[in-house]
Amino acid sequence: MQLVDAHCHFDFPEFDDCRDGELAKARASGLVGLVIPGVRRSDWSRVRDTALAFPEGAYCLGIHPWYVGEHDAGDLELLEQLASDYPERFVAIGECGLDRLRGASAEQWPWFEAQVGLAARLDLPLVIHSVRTHDEVHGALRRLNWNGPALVHGFSGSYQQAAKLVALGCSIGVGGVITHPRARKTRDAVARLPLDALVLETDAPDMSPQGVGAGRNSPANLGQILSVLAELRGTSEQALAPILLDNVAALYRWRPGDVLVT
Repeated sequence: MQLVDAHCHFDFPEFDDCRDGELAKARASGLVGLVIPGVRRSDWSRVRDTALAFPEGAYCLGIHPWYVGEHDAGDLELLEQLASDYPERFVAIGECGLDRLRGASAEQWPWFEAQVGLAARLDLPLVIHSVRTHDEVHGALRRLNWNGPALVHGFSGSYQQAAKLVALGCSIGVGGVITHPRARKTRDAVARLPLDALVLETDAPDMSPQGVGAGRNSPANLGQILSVLAELRGTSEQALAPILLDNVAALYRWRPGDVLVT
């Protein structure tokens, strides 16, 4: 099987002492690609360098809602400069979005909308962080006439919320949440959504699957998520994996080993 981790913070310091080992374990379990999202300007160079240090790596850059207070308008201009030339294995704008549990929403909105506009101008996919704001994100994308590919990563919500996002062309990130039996709404959603709307991710080192300690997640756990998704969908991992590979390639317009489609 060939698996792509569509969203993994593999640049984070938690991996500094174990990055090579975790990557080796992930490769052994089928990993062929890994997309690292940027969350703030101070980390952007590290994100790029980490992604380009191994052949499976790709990356995106953005301003995460948790860190909007660290930025000014000049950082959006820099982001546009860094993205506009379609650098090697740069696949999306993000991670950007809204988070009701952390920070002031009034501060997050303009940054999210600005990055949606930037992705639209540059014809790049969008990677969205949405925590208890799925309806607001849906409304914003509709109002801004977004019509490109987008990943709502780490989805944790209802089928109805997911279906509305999928109807706009969004992909739904399937991560460790679904391995927890108590996450009934999200498990129901990924079991019922169109299969071509789903992509695998770990969000490592966070969003740990069942049995993995908090903050100890790894791309090596992608196979565990695939196994649970296959069970929920009533199919086999072998049947599911190539479809998910095609889905993530369509989302990012990139397939590991290929040149970017721009």
